[in-house]
Amino acid sequence: MDPVLGTNLVWIIALLVHAAVCITALIIIPRRRKPTAAMAWLLAIIFLPYIGVILYLVIGSAKLPKRRREEQTRITGLIAERAVGLDLAPNRAAWPQWFANLTTQNEVLGGIPVVGGNTATLIGDYTGSVDAMAREIDTAERFVHVEFFIVSLDETTRGFFTAMENAVKRGVTVRLLADHISSKKVAKSAETFAELDRIGVEWSWMLPVMPFQGKYQRPDLRNHRKLVVVDGRVGFMGSQNLIDRSYNSPKNIKRGLQWQELVTRVEGPVVTAINAVFLSDWLSETGVLLPVDDENAHVPAFRVVLDTSPGALECQVVPSGPGYETENNLRLFLSLLYAAEKRAIITSPYFVPDEAMMYAITSACQRGLDVQLFVSEIGDQGPVFHAQRSYYRDLLDVGVRIFRYPAPYILHAKHLSIDDDLAVIGSSNLDIRSFSLNFEISLLVRGTEFVDRMREVEDGYRSISSELTLEEWLREPLSSTALDGVARLTSALE
Repeated sequence: MDPVLGTNLVWIIALLVHAAVCITALIIIPRRRKPTAAMAWLLAIIFLPYIGVILYLVIGSAKLPKRRREEQTRITGLIAERAVGLDLAPNRAAWPQWFANLTTQNEVLGGIPVVGGNTATLIGDYTGSVDAMAREIDTAERFVHVEFFIVSLDETTRGFFTAMENAVKRGVTVRLLADHISSKKVAKSAETFAELDRIGVEWSWMLPVMPFQGKYQRPDLRNHRKLVVVDGRVGFMGSQNLIDRSYNSPKNIKRGLQWQELVTRVEGPVVTAINAVFLSDWLSETGVLLPVDDENAHVPAFRVVLDTSPGALECQVVPSGPGYETENNLRLFLSLLYAAEKRAIITSPYFVPDEAMMYAITSACQRGLDVQLFVSEIGDQGPVFHAQRSYYRDLLDVGVRIFRYPAPYILHAKHLSIDDDLAVIGSSNLDIRSFSLNFEISLLVRGTEFVDRMREVEDGYRSISSELTLEEWLREPLSSTALDGVARLTSALE
């Protein structure tokens, strides 16, 4: 064959294949996908056809396999069924209508009702929060449930592991869930889980990526929840993982990075709701449905002592993640931002919002609200940090105040406070990953005293942070802002 003809034939075939791939992508990718995400995938496939197609085949589905989604729907139905007729919110008549509607939305999506009669405190001390959890485990009489994105045995967490060991020796049932990929990749992971076996903890991986054992889904879909429940009486949840403040990472230690967290300790009927999230994950990962009458796993909400003081809190647990048909946490945040009348203060270590979230934040500012955003001065994840920076100009233009928590700390706390009496705290960042790809748990709290305590935490952040101004941002070099824009584009590949 003529070499020129052969070369031309190869090019023609390659162009035809590329055209076929692009046409197929145009038909498949936009289906039930946000326009920005669809456009990002299409650009990746058009300009990097082979790499783009491979990436799409590996991480193109933002949902779990059908069987797992059906199981989540069944579990949500079980939770809702057990909550039928349960009304532990005696002050409904005093609620604004929009708040009643919001709690209905949360219950429809996650199956968990709002309950009153709760108390809660905030813990911002890293080691102090781990020690507080260990102290509660030392009081356990029936069961301890532990669930973390990252679990590691080190000097910071050793007391926690000792408390679990002592609880097992007393005859207490201790169950633990850990995200597979995230916990496996930290230092001395094998030793950590060998220790759990040694001390007699019942444990399981969450979202394991083990294709040769028939356990596989999109590998970057993760369970990002962090919670502890002791006897159904006391619960903890927030942003903190069960690991040293440096995450035992050589690069973090070299940079001197330290994580700053916020955890809430709660008592009251809401602990039953937190426990329900743990039990749903336990069922999903182990296939074991623990009986309702098993006192070593459950405490019904109606049997929990209610706080009847004027400062008692109304709380609702909102689970979210790729097992659900919609982004439960995103809808919660949007509803709160649009309902806010005075102020909205956001703390998120990874702030990469979608269009809906950006409109909600900027609209709040344009309505005359005091809108503030707390982020870290430096980042531990380069692409995410640059994607986050790409939103600063749009926020500053409308008057959002941006405070940067100083290095070498990573402000990893995740919370939102609205007006004088509403707040959310939990594991969810305000980013596309937390909205669509991670299992998260959020706690909606209505109560002036709790929000006052959160305001004190925010005041502490503000006192040591530097405020980023529009004038300062406009002096950023083009090389940095160009990189920010590229990172923003790739962040949409959900």
